[in-house]
Amino acid sequence: MDSLSQIVLGGAIAAAITPAAHRRAALLAGAALATLPDLDGLLIMAFTDNPVSLMTVHRSFSHSLFVLPLLGTLIWWLYKRFGHGRVAQAPGRWWWAMVLALVTHPLLDAFTVYGTQLWWPLTPPPTMWSSVFIIDPLYTIWLLLACVIAWFARARPLAQRALVAGLVLSTGYLGWSLIAKAQVDRVAAQSLAHMGLADAPRFSVPMPFNTLLWRVVAMTPQGYVVGDRSLWADHGPMQFQGYPSNVQALRQAGEVPAVQRLDWFNHGFMRAQVVDGELVLSDLRMGLEPDYNFNFAVATERDGQWQAMPPRQVQPAYRQAGNRDVLKQRLAQMWQRIWRAPASTGAASTQ
Repeated sequence: MDSLSQIVLGGAIAAAITPAAHRRAALLAGAALATLPDLDGLLIMAFTDNPVSLMTVHRSFSHSLFVLPLLGTLIWWLYKRFGHGRVAQAPGRWWWAMVLALVTHPLLDAFTVYGTQLWWPLTPPPTMWSSVFIIDPLYTIWLLLACVIAWFARARPLAQRALVAGLVLSTGYLGWSLIAKAQVDRVAAQSLAHMGLADAPRFSVPMPFNTLLWRVVAMTPQGYVVGDRSLWADHGPMQFQGYPSNVQALRQAGEVPAVQRLDWFNHGFMRAQVVDGELVLSDLRMGLEPDYNFNFAVATERDGQWQAMPPRQVQPAYRQAGNRDVLKQRLAQMWQRIWRAPASTGAASTQ
């Protein structure tokens, strides 16, 4: 999730757990601790400029449920041993506050589609529950209001009530997002089964800033299909549009380390294209057709064989052109799509 969401979540949790007299200090401490896991990017950049590594190592060791409780305990012990302040006055509460401010960061990240390596150093594919977009105001606003009220109310009962309400409402919104996702997945599964894609790998993800409009992608032998679903406007089966991917080149380059790493990281949800003799892989989980946010040139063709090359990140077309109007137009179209069903209601198609 975005930094603001993590900051207010960590601050609200710490302030709700610690004694009322410590509330402002807890808000600041929780906010700082909740920011700590995302500093891994700075550490990674100190050791590599490989864009594939930068993407796939992010949200790994610093987001591990094995690492963060130990880190929280170490920080707590240092403050308790050498600080002789608030932590020493209420050590039990402050331990819970510090550990939970850290641990809830990767758990919240796991609700997005990017993927979070919760079990590092074990190596299952990153967890991606993909039920909320990376920025969602309806999640963040309750926690932000709670933190503001708690800051000014300090030790008064109003502060605790606001913090509890903010945590309940934001958590309830996550619960709603999972319910919405289940509804979309059910309809998508039925439509894909009618298309002969019942067993196709697929994922669903909400469109930016909301949980009413969803995007579903399923992989096919020739490429992939994409469909959208508005929980407000749509009824009946989902419609899907088919898109090609150079699956032959992807298969031939399967031994290239960057290909293997990306395939593990994005669960195989990627498009392959050959551009000027280079194999370019696009992460289908983030972005909209035809421009995806993460694209990497990872191999070059020589004598009919794919050879590894230093990975290079390729910016999507609208960023290359510096044309922000394209992004604004797509957001406007998305907003309209939430409330209006598509004009065509025919059978699903793979084209």
